Amino acid sequence: MWLTSRHRGDVAAGLRRCDVLPGWGRNSRFVRARALGVSRILGTRTAWTTVGDGEFFCPGCGGDRNYQRLAGRRRFTFLGMPVLPRGDTGPVVECAACCHHFGADVLDHPTTTRFSAMLRDAVHTVALAVLAAGGTSSRTSLETAAHAVRSAGFDDCTEEQLAALVEALAADTGRVHGGHCGPGLAIELHEALDPLAPHLAPTGREGILLQGARIALADGPYTPAERDALATVGAALTIPADDVTRLLATARTPS
Repeated sequence: MWLTSRHRGDVAAGLRRCDVLPGWGRNSRFVRARALGVSRILGTRTAWTTVGDGEFFCPGCGGDRNYQRLAGRRRFTFLGMPVLPRGDTGPVVECAACCHHFGADVLDHPTTTRFSAMLRDAVHTVALAVLAAGGTSSRTSLETAAHAVRSAGFDDCTEEQLAALVEALAADTGRVHGGHCGPGLAIELHEALDPLAPHLAPTGREGILLQGARIALADGPYTPAERDALATVGAALTIPADDVTRLLATARTPS
C-alpha cells in the first residue's frame, strides 16, 4: 500500500523521535538506569563513633562552635546492608552547627576567645619585658605601656600595677633594671609569643613588636638592654633580624 504524504510525514516524525542522541537517547537512559540500579545494590557506608568533643573555630561558620570528633569504619553494602569491612577512616571534626566535616588539624587553630586571650597576654608580657629592660622611673614609658595593655584587653591595667609587676619580676629573678634580657625573661617571652606567632599575619606580628618599640622610645632613644629585649621579642615572633632592625628604625621615625 502506498503512503500518502501525510502518512510519510508521520512516519518520519516517529523515526526522528527514536533517534539516539548523545546524553538523551534510549541507550544513555538505559546506562544511567543500570548504574543507578547497581549503586542501589552495591555501595559503601561509614559508621561514625564520637571519640571527643569541645569548642573550635569553624571555618564554615566563621566563628566559635561546638564540635564532635568522629572516628569512622567503612563497610561494603549489599542492598543497603553492611557485609564486608573496608577499613577505618577519619578522624574528622563535625561542626554541631553546620554539620560539615573537617580534618583534625582544624583543632590546631585557636578559638576566637582563646586567640584574644593569647594576644592580650602577649602584649602584656612584651610591655613588662621592655619596662624591665628600661626601668620604671619614666612616667611616660609607664603610661605608654599601660595604654598598650589596656588596648589589648586588660581594661583595668594601671601604671602602678605595671611598675609593681616589674619590681616583683626583678626581685624574683635577681635581675637588675637596665640589664640584658636574661634567660628567665626570654623564656617568658617565648612562652607567650611562640604559640601565637603562627596564627598572626606578618602585620600582626610586626604590630606587637612596634608596640614594644614605642614603649622603649617613650622616654628617649633605645638603650642596649631595650634593643636586646626587642630583638628577643622579634625572634619569638619569627620576624627576621633584618626586619626587626627596620621596624625599630621605623618606630623611631616621627609620623
